[in-house]
Amino acid sequence: MELLKRKIEKEGTVLSDEVLKVDAFLNHQIDPELMLAVGEAFASLFGSEGITKIVTIESSGIAPAVMAGLKLGVPVVFARKRQSLTLTDNLLTASVYSFTKKTESTIAISASHLSKNDNVLVIDDFLANGQAAKGLISIIEQAGAKAAGIGIVIEKSFQNGRKELDGLGIRVESLVRIASLEGGKVTFLQEVRS
Repeated sequence: MELLKRKIEKEGTVLSDEVLKVDAFLNHQIDPELMLAVGEAFASLFGSEGITKIVTIESSGIAPAVMAGLKLGVPVVFARKRQSLTLTDNLLTASVYSFTKKTESTIAISASHLSKNDNVLVIDDFLANGQAAKGLISIIEQAGAKAAGIGIVIEKSFQNGRKELDGLGIRVESLVRIASLEGGKVTFLQEVRS
């Protein structure tokens, strides 16, 4: 997705050989026009899959997930990372390790928002080690629902996340794949789509 690549080049900041900061447009300040284009891209990729729900994790996955939900005409459910007074009973949970924050947290979705009749698309902002997506897939499976696919805004292809997800046998589509962040420079993986 060229628009996203240009945004990363212009406003992204490489913090290390493993960390890309995109808080100017994705995970702190949000560029609504870019997120709409991201939603359209996911809708184009997964529009024929019969998606009934989208799931993501708070908070950085919400903007792209909502835009994809808008374009696909389906509800978006986000897993919470923090305890809530209103989210206490009948929970589907998974433990997730955050590569960026270097912490493990329990994510939760109310079982009343997912059912065995749902065909679910997972959307997340980054793919690094694959743990967030795997946690969401676990929750989808606990609900008896089907995971139709995983949509990633930015994939760090030099990390093992895709390998982890490919082992699940679920379709993974990333809008941008980064081959390297070495030397403070973003190098994109060149893909050939058939």
